[in-house]
Amino acid sequence: MPEMPPLIALVGERSPDVIAHRAIPCALELACAATHVRLGWEWVPTRDLTEAPRDLARFSAVWLVPASPYENTAGALAAIRFARETKRPFLGTCGGFQHALIEFARDVAGLASADHAETNPAGDLLVVTRLSCSLVEQIRNLRLVPGSLVHASYGTDLINEGYRCNYGPAPEHRAAFERAGLRFTAFDLPAGTLANESDQNEIRAAELPVEVHPFFVGTLFQPERAALRGEVPPLVAAFVQAAARFLGAT
Repeated sequence: MPEMPPLIALVGERSPDVIAHRAIPCALELACAATHVRLGWEWVPTRDLTEAPRDLARFSAVWLVPASPYENTAGALAAIRFARETKRPFLGTCGGFQHALIEFARDVAGLASADHAETNPAGDLLVVTRLSCSLVEQIRNLRLVPGSLVHASYGTDLINEGYRCNYGPAPEHRAAFERAGLRFTAFDLPAGTLANESDQNEIRAAELPVEVHPFFVGTLFQPERAALRGEVPPLVAAFVQAAARFLGAT
């Protein structure tokens, strides 16, 4: 019997009107070709996630895709927790990153009432809030933290990436996340700012240390968009390789 290739769950409500949703299959195809990895993927609407350990058991990795709010927020959060607890590679981009922060806050950092300002603006502990400036269809420079998975994927300190979002991490909760073990590994780098000054700027990515999880990364930017220019998204290539390693380890 031929060996089964890794299968990635693309969790979210797929729409042809969402640029990221058009980009993601292209990004995976380019990443597979560049890394010589054979895998498949399948879209999984959050409304179909009623019991994540059962519904996602056949997948080797989870990508929580952009375009939130999701139809079933509880299902999206359960998918993140499943990937985190079973050590399946996880990538969350844009809304996927925002919800990864909420899941981590609630289930790891002890912030049980952590919530999102878009879906619960009256919440008493909003770990995701409206950005000071909209990043809808913006391209920005970022500084990556050396030693991180994001930095290793790109192989450089400075990058520029595209966004489509109005919400991001609330900076006042950064210390609580870091105490619980989450690392913030990419920061906005406004024009005229020196790279070593950007720790004071807004958070754009987070991840778990590899000692805790082999690949658990979230980005506010959408790395998949590079595929629409015919470029291999470095972070997607790293995610694909992690998915292949997971299958080999199970």
